[in-house]
Amino acid sequence: MTDISIRRLNASDSDFDSALAKLLAWEDSVDHQVNESVRHILHEVKTRGDAAVLEFTEKFDRLKVGTVAELEMGQDRLRRALEAIPQDQRVALEKAAERVRDYHERQNQTSWQYEDDDGTVLGQKVTPLDRAGLYVPGGKAAYPSSVLMNAIPAKVAGVGEVIMVVPTPDGVVNDMVLAAAAIAGVDRVFCVGGAQAVGALAYGTETIPAVDKIVGPGNIFVATAKREVFGTVGIDMIAGPSEILVICDGKTDPDWIAMDLFSQAEHDEQAQS
Repeated sequence: MTDISIRRLNASDSDFDSALAKLLAWEDSVDHQVNESVRHILHEVKTRGDAAVLEFTEKFDRLKVGTVAELEMGQDRLRRALEAIPQDQRVALEKAAERVRDYHERQNQTSWQYEDDDGTVLGQKVTPLDRAGLYVPGGKAAYPSSVLMNAIPAKVAGVGEVIMVVPTPDGVVNDMVLAAAAIAGVDRVFCVGGAQAVGALAYGTETIPAVDKIVGPGNIFVATAKREVFGTVGIDMIAGPSEILVICDGKTDPDWIAMDLFSQAEHDEQAQS
């Protein structure tokens, strides 16, 4: 059995601030290496398009194909995944989708205008984006919830086309993710991940179309890539590696606390709980 050592920090201790800062500090060398790697990948995708996407997909996901078109999954494959998953999982996905859609329909904004006393016309014009890119983790962990929570709001807003990218290391496909894409109405799915997928969505390649905004979580390489392409495209936020802090009064069920911590720690080895 593994011996687990828990380090305790007390906020009333005189060295608490420095101890906490040391615990949370990023290693600069790691951060620098990630930045350099991501910038190289993005430059290659921007300048070489499909060829670079194929090379990085083979290198990082161990998936070798002849063309990027072979990495696209058609709507029939999404429907087959929806039919293949257990019925209770399908019901859960459909119920979650219904709730997400109901919430965002209430949030949806509309255009409006009025004319003031001197004849000036004022108002707000709300126009949906033409195309949105959705990054969905599919490597060490897969999140069908990410599909629903990002694709459905886009559809409710009236986005013209939703393009999903999801890595499939060694060619292993997660049917729950594809089933969620079918339920959410995702238009196109490409089996590409990492910084190369973000670059493809941001700059466009011969096969993968450029989008107006990239949303969805990922590991440190994905998060760094989204930060780098911001300005060329919109992004939702820098999501990951995750951090979570649980504050409780000592009377909370420890199993609940542990699960809340695990819910974020599972995203990446560099997540901090």
